[in-house]
Amino acid sequence: MPASHRSTSTELEPHRPAQPPALAPVRPSPVEWARRRRADRDARRLEAAGTRALTRLDRLGPAWHIVDWPRTDSLGYEHESSDDRAGFLAIGPGGVYAVTVADHGRARVLIAGDVVQINGKRPAYVAEARRDARRAGKAMSAAVGLAVPVTPVLAFVGSGVISVHGLPKDCLVATHKELDRLLIAGGARISPATANKLSAVAEHPATWANAPYRPAGDYRFQPSGQTAADKRATRR
Repeated sequence: MPASHRSTSTELEPHRPAQPPALAPVRPSPVEWARRRRADRDARRLEAAGTRALTRLDRLGPAWHIVDWPRTDSLGYEHESSDDRAGFLAIGPGGVYAVTVADHGRARVLIAGDVVQINGKRPAYVAEARRDARRAGKAMSAAVGLAVPVTPVLAFVGSGVISVHGLPKDCLVATHKELDRLLIAGGARISPATANKLSAVAEHPATWANAPYRPAGDYRFQPSGQTAADKRATRR
């Protein structure tokens, strides 16, 4: 074959469009880098504070259930949300508690009714704890088909001194070291079976997605210090 008719490797290769040059990664500005670094540090600190509170609740025993739930921050409520809180639901003989964990570090905390002051600032911890408890109660009530009372609890984690000049109404307050005793002090308002069923409701994703989830069973809530068995025993 004449040399002029020989196919070269270049002639056999398909045409490929030129690749655009790789874009250099966009580096954050010093301010953005510092902000992200601080956010990561605060998130780790808050996670550690929540873990300390949960570790204390290990003393409650098998009658209690601890459930992580989508709180205000992830339910689409953008206003008045805080990034310096952790939380979970504690469900046991005393009922359902929405526990909000606030990390105050070494700072001193002043509590006067609904007012909490830390480092000269007044975060709306009490109002936020109440709001989270109301939303949790609304979601669980819709799921089971009857009213499920949820008690707000504000637990402080830190080594700073806490000075109390009057406690808030309708919201329990304690340090994380006192949290287990605080919950036990609620007495026995629901049976172990009801606590198990409410725990299953709280763990079900549909409960927090506004979808009906109605497990079979009877739910009984008694006044503080009285169980369903006690109520039946008093009937004549």
